[in-house]
Amino acid sequence: MSRAPAPAVRQAAAEIEQLGYDTLWFGEAQGGREAFSAAGILLAATERISVATGIANIWVRDATAMAAGGRALGEAYPGRFALGIGVSHAPLVSQRGHDYTRPLAAMSAYLDAMDTAARDLPFTDDPPTPRLLAALRPRMLELARDKADGAHPYFVPLEHTVLARKTLGPGPILAPEQAVVLERDPARAREIARGHMAGYLRLPNYVNNLRHLGYEDDDFVGGGSDRLVDAIVAWGDAEAVARRINAHLDAGADHVAIQPLPPDLRGGVAQLAELASALGVRPGGGPGPVPGEG
Repeated sequence: MSRAPAPAVRQAAAEIEQLGYDTLWFGEAQGGREAFSAAGILLAATERISVATGIANIWVRDATAMAAGGRALGEAYPGRFALGIGVSHAPLVSQRGHDYTRPLAAMSAYLDAMDTAARDLPFTDDPPTPRLLAALRPRMLELARDKADGAHPYFVPLEHTVLARKTLGPGPILAPEQAVVLERDPARAREIARGHMAGYLRLPNYVNNLRHLGYEDDDFVGGGSDRLVDAIVAWGDAEAVARRINAHLDAGADHVAIQPLPPDLRGGVAQLAELASALGVRPGGGPGPVPGEG
């Protein structure tokens, strides 16, 4: 969604809201739209749906700018904005001239600086804007528990949701992402999934997290083994995909950010429309927060 023209983004956001989804997640991809400007476009184009950054990169803006952006949107659209932030990945950060040597320490210091800056900001976001961390491994999950409102794990299998909830405890928000393909043919579904996964499997953060969960070298070859593909991407008919999403909720997730594949805008909206009935989402708002990711 971050790379599509603004008129198409506005139309898609309004359609997703009309379907009944409660939250719209979006990323800050390289070469795409800046996170806070994108959030403003989405919020202005809709009336009810919440908007969440998944994620805003801490190396793109300093802590004061991040705090100010989050609080300003929270004040302008009460209860409709959530700020997901993350440390990104070493190859991407180094391209911007930053040092990725100690990402956990960098995030901890950044959160402290955000809190300090927030005390002097004129904005009154009521209710307070939730702050979620892109957290995969235990120490970042602990930081999400201790210095944020929860975690937004990306590119994770179901077993990660179980471990994340155990680490976070019962209070913090847990909102994992789940990639989906509405395709019943196994070969075609896995082909689409591997096209999505190949780039992520070149990033050490994701691979190291999967190793921590028990996946091995053979699982990372050729865009991913069948075992890994099926764990990362839910595929099949709408009912099969809905079962995976509900499994995350049963495992302790509060929200599931649904990422339809392939990620073209119109195809994504169509897949969300097909999924809505199986998920129990109805126009005007579903029974619970089931975020969609564009």
